[in-house]
Amino acid sequence: MNPQTDRSPNSETIDHMMASLDVEFGQSDAADESPRDTNVEDELRAEIAVLKDQLLRSLAEVENVRRRVEREKQDMNKYAVANFAKAVLPVADNLERALSAASPEARAKDDNLKNLCVGLELTQNELRTTLDKFGVKQVDAMHKRLDPNLHQAMFEIEDTDKPVGTILQIMQHGYTIHDRLLRPAMVGVSKGGPKDGAAPVAPANENPGPGATASNAYGKSDQTGGDSSGKAIDKEL
Repeated sequence: MNPQTDRSPNSETIDHMMASLDVEFGQSDAADESPRDTNVEDELRAEIAVLKDQLLRSLAEVENVRRRVEREKQDMNKYAVANFAKAVLPVADNLERALSAASPEARAKDDNLKNLCVGLELTQNELRTTLDKFGVKQVDAMHKRLDPNLHQAMFEIEDTDKPVGTILQIMQHGYTIHDRLLRPAMVGVSKGGPKDGAAPVAPANENPGPGATASNAYGKSDQTGGDSSGKAIDKEL
C-alpha cells in the first residue's frame, strides 16, 4: 500500500474478492455440506468482513494523511516568505515617507532633488513588484469602511459629511500575503457624521416633503420659527 498514490480509497477490489469467495463457496454441493463445514464458512465470512472493514479504515486514514501533508506543503510554499516580507515592509514605509517629504514645488526648484526622487520612485516600484510576485499586496483603505480584520483605528477625525467609521487618513499601510493578513493598516476614522443606513438630514431651508417624518418636520419648525400655537402646545406640555 503506497501512501503517495493519487488513487482515492475504494472498495471495488475488496468487493471483487468477496464476490470470488461467494462463487467458491457456492460451488460446493449443499447435500455434501456438513453442519461443521457450514460453521467454518460462516466464520470465514465474518473474518473477511472484519478484515475488509479494517482495510477500508486503513486506506481512508492513509488518504487523509496524504491530503493533510499536501495541504501543509502548499501552505509552506505560499507563506514561507511571510516573516521576511514583514521585515521588509518598513523599507517600503521609509521610501514613501522620503517621497512625501519632497513637495512638487521643491522638486521643480532643485534638479538634484528631482533626480533623487526619481531614483526613489524607481526603487519603490521595483520593491512593490517584487512583493506582488510573492503574493504580498497593499490593503486598500482610503475612504473605505473600517474593517477590524484589515484596519486598526488609531484616532478619530471630526467630519459630519462622512459616515461614522470612514477611513480619512492612513498613518501606515497594511499588507496581506495571499489570503492572510500580514500587517494591519493604521488609520484615522471619521466621527460625528451619519451612521451607515441613516437617512440624510435635509437642509433647514427646505420644506419637508410628503415622505418626511413628524420628528423631522417638527425639527424644521423650530429653525424656521414655527407658529405661536405650536409654542403654546410646547409650553403646556
